[in-house]
Amino acid sequence: MKANIGLTDNARQHIAEVLSHLLADEFVLYTKVRNAHYNVEGIDFHSKHVYFETLYNELIIDVDAIAERIKTLGHYAPSSLTDYLRLTHLTEKRSTTDNDSKSWVKELLIDYEMIITYIRENIDSIEEYNDKSTADFLIGLLEQHEKTAWMLRAHLG
Repeated sequence: MKANIGLTDNARQHIAEVLSHLLADEFVLYTKVRNAHYNVEGIDFHSKHVYFETLYNELIIDVDAIAERIKTLGHYAPSSLTDYLRLTHLTEKRSTTDNDSKSWVKELLIDYEMIITYIRENIDSIEEYNDKSTADFLIGLLEQHEKTAWMLRAHLG
């Protein structure tokens, strides 16, 4: 049944597409953070292992919330690895094979900042379609990711 939530079909389609790319980005980032959690090495192993676990637990909640927002708009959420790799702006490949915490943090910071930029670039278009609830949702996600990026930068000194 079609979603009759006060948005045009065109608006719902546009917003679902923006969210689908974001969902893919978040899932790829989630996977990379899990990789960091599994493979980080060094003197600060325990603290970074625990920190990365905190991050991936936050990200999986975000992934679910984005998918549910897409469904709220009356669209199907992409949910296969093939879809995610086609839609993402990120890369699953690492720029280094080093597994120290500093290398992982640098890598993850780049991805968080790419997602922050993507969200910031798309909030206005969503507000232009008068979808205040999705815009509000994205602003909350933006704030959360900005805080995480700040913490990652602080680790780098």
